[in-house]
Amino acid sequence: MMRRSHALLAALPLLAAPAVLAAPAGTATPAGAADQSHGQQIFLSSAGPQTYDRNAQTVTMLDHARAVRGDVTVDADQLIGFLRKKAPAPGDAPPKPDTQQDAQQDSQQDSGGNGTMGGNMELYRIEALGHVHIYTTTDQAWGDKALYDMDQGVMVMTGKGLKITTPNDVMTARDVLEYHSKEHMSVGRGDATVTTNDGKRVRADVLVAFSEPDSPASAPKGGGAEGGGDNNGPLGSTSKLDRAYGWGHVLLRTPNEIATGDRGVYMFKTQIARLIGHVHVTSGQNQNNGASAIVNMKTGVAVMNPPAGQRIEGLVIPNEAGSSAPPRTGKSAGTGKSATP
Repeated sequence: MMRRSHALLAALPLLAAPAVLAAPAGTATPAGAADQSHGQQIFLSSAGPQTYDRNAQTVTMLDHARAVRGDVTVDADQLIGFLRKKAPAPGDAPPKPDTQQDAQQDSQQDSGGNGTMGGNMELYRIEALGHVHIYTTTDQAWGDKALYDMDQGVMVMTGKGLKITTPNDVMTARDVLEYHSKEHMSVGRGDATVTTNDGKRVRADVLVAFSEPDSPASAPKGGGAEGGGDNNGPLGSTSKLDRAYGWGHVLLRTPNEIATGDRGVYMFKTQIARLIGHVHVTSGQNQNNGASAIVNMKTGVAVMNPPAGQRIEGLVIPNEAGSSAPPRTGKSAGTGKSATP
């Protein structure tokens, strides 16, 4: 996938007229994925044909397809937009059943070439296929396939080379990347990794990371009353990770230490992690093993706890060049193999 595909696409002629679709009415969708402009229109374009299927209520765009809403752009080989009739505004009377004359008028309007899909339709879901690239002015995401549900505020990406980048960190996964905008939650499945700018890395079979919600004072102007300061997440311009939970083969890495366990949680602000189950903390060639540990990845100090009725095992290499102090333990340890001071 080309990271600069949006620059290439901008230079291509748009052979089909761009379609303009309204966002779902009353949907509170924070900035940060494909739904972040609170009622702004979605502009669809492609270098190939656009097919509007009235019966299936879809619009399909081929060849360098693009969807733009606010400051978020979705590029893909193919885009499929799922449509529905707009819900009546609060206080309005429910719409009357369509008559044959209404259907004929809608059909004429649909084929009128104005790209509005009848004017009474709204886009509530987008499926992107092939070389998917989603980006804002600061953040980017790549995958082979993406599905965005605007009602739920959930984006799911699959395929090879899954990656989400922000100014503060990079998240990758082998199988699935998800973003839940309402919960400010990113999920990676399959060897998922978050790497921060300062070189810290969190990895697990399943990794769930939560971002800090913006304060109202930092919300962008015109963001929408219902949106408040919601402008974070993997495609949010001010996203900052707050904490990450890992399950299965959890690994925390800094330039000086490596800590592993069966499951754990890492707090990005304090740089403190708690690991549970088959915990190993390694500094250089020095290693301590226990049932659980609280590890300060900033200071390199760890408090290790042994399994019930057992002792902590440790290995210390004397006078190792560049090694840091070994982790502290919950109780004095020594197994006969080695001892933790």
